[in-house]
Amino acid sequence: MSIKRKVRAFAPATVANVCCGFDVLGFAVDNPGDEVLLTLRDDTEIRIESIIGDQGKLPLDANKNTASVAIQSLLRKTGHPIGVDITLYKNLPLGSGMGSSAASGVAALVAMNNLLGEPLSRTELVEHAMESERIACGSAHADNVAPSLLGGFVLVRDYQPLDVIKIPLAIELYCTLVHPHLELNTSDSRKVLKPTVKLTDAIIQSGNIAGLMLGLMKPDGELIARSLKDVFAEPIRSAFIPGFHHMREIAIQAGSLGFGISGSGPTVFSLSIDIASAERTGQLIKEQFLKHDLRSDVFISKVNQQGARIIE
Repeated sequence: MSIKRKVRAFAPATVANVCCGFDVLGFAVDNPGDEVLLTLRDDTEIRIESIIGDQGKLPLDANKNTASVAIQSLLRKTGHPIGVDITLYKNLPLGSGMGSSAASGVAALVAMNNLLGEPLSRTELVEHAMESERIACGSAHADNVAPSLLGGFVLVRDYQPLDVIKIPLAIELYCTLVHPHLELNTSDSRKVLKPTVKLTDAIIQSGNIAGLMLGLMKPDGELIARSLKDVFAEPIRSAFIPGFHHMREIAIQAGSLGFGISGSGPTVFSLSIDIASAERTGQLIKEQFLKHDLRSDVFISKVNQQGARIIE
């Protein structure tokens, strides 16, 4: 085991689904993100020492917090009988659609794996990060945790067995995230979705995700733009975001390749091939939210190819 006593890690926000890739596709951004500081204990207790930035909303119970649950899963796998104190710096808003629960779990895992001397690869950590999602929203999905761990665009090809693939990105893309000051629980957003889809919709969605993959790898910006469309979740979830369809029109006019809901919302995202379009889109969407009496935060960054990282 490493002789380190403390380690701090950062895990970035993520955009899950990316329009057409419901529950199977996501990508990481540079900022914002959560940080976790771990301090080794002299016993085997996993304890949440403090949470900074959550306004007291997150549980301090180690069996209910995403950061500690992920660590517990990792330690069961590796068999290391050690304990840690956890300080969570919660920089991502809760219920934002930016992978908030995932970032906490991923930062904790990367820090814990580092303390242990890196026994597991980033890909092997995904299954343990999924346990943090299970405790957060009742569904152990990987479309947030995998890109937060691995960076870039990640495809979750299958869950049984788990098969995650980092997509070779041949085009430089900028992401605009606009987070309105609303909170939507992922579990609630999943409940409104239909349990089945029409065959015609399945065909459309399959074509779009295949087109998006090809557009990212060729590269082909026009193909990416044509493919960033969702016929599964967005038609239902967009009702929770005031002015969504008009915002999409504005984003495209501003030069974005596409516009959609980040994860389960209410954050919206766009992808652009230059920073000027990304910044222009962010300002225009922020102005649209203000017309609905909603303040919002804008985050602009390149697609993050690194994923989570150790920062001290």
